Amino acid sequence: MTACRRGWVVLALAAMLAACQSPIRHRGDTVRQPSFSLAQLAKGDVDVVAEIHLRDTFKYLRALTEKLYRRNPREWRKGGNRSLEGAMTRLFGQFGDSWGPALSGRSAIDSMRRAFDPAYRGDRVYAFVAGMGGMILQSYNGKRQFFVLDELNPQSLYNAARNMEVAAWRLAHRRDARGRPLLVSNTMQGPVANLSFERLFGKMIALQDSMAEIVADATNRRIRTLIWNVASMVFLPI
Repeated sequence: MTACRRGWVVLALAAMLAACQSPIRHRGDTVRQPSFSLAQLAKGDVDVVAEIHLRDTFKYLRALTEKLYRRNPREWRKGGNRSLEGAMTRLFGQFGDSWGPALSGRSAIDSMRRAFDPAYRGDRVYAFVAGMGGMILQSYNGKRQFFVLDELNPQSLYNAARNMEVAAWRLAHRRDARGRPLLVSNTMQGPVANLSFERLFGKMIALQDSMAEIVADATNRRIRTLIWNVASMVFLPI
């Protein structure tokens, strides 16, 4: 193909792509903007699934955070926030795609441990959620968007799910010297137990395990599974 003909082909492709991204109009009115983007051409099925799983996991983490702050209003006040909404923005709005600033130089696991240290005087919810969010993102290689050349580690995803189980147990059972919960979560409302926190953890754990299995199957890699007593185990490396 001559240079001239190649130039015409490039121009034709550019025109087609521009047409795909321009609004569709009927009788002078804009009807809709197509959702197609060039980035979609570089995504495989697993990449799309990973983005959906990660998005939903952070949706549940956000719901968990709001519930924790509502049950433990003293915590968001410790962080110097004027309201619960301000504390939520500090965690989920300020840092965008990076949870690094939220971890204050600590590893995600260390931040979660800090939340359950009886001697800690800071915002326990902030430390706990920053650790959870950082760990989840780390299990996805620190990314929120995925493309064909990206490769996830199923063992990291699996280990993050087990760490969520440990975190859920510590949240429900860790207490201070007076026997009070370090963070109030599940409670008894009369004869009925409020297990809404456990349900949110269950959804996040299910998403992590599901993604680990999908990646393992797609890459033909095995996951080293564990049989353990969650109450006696430590957080696993990601």
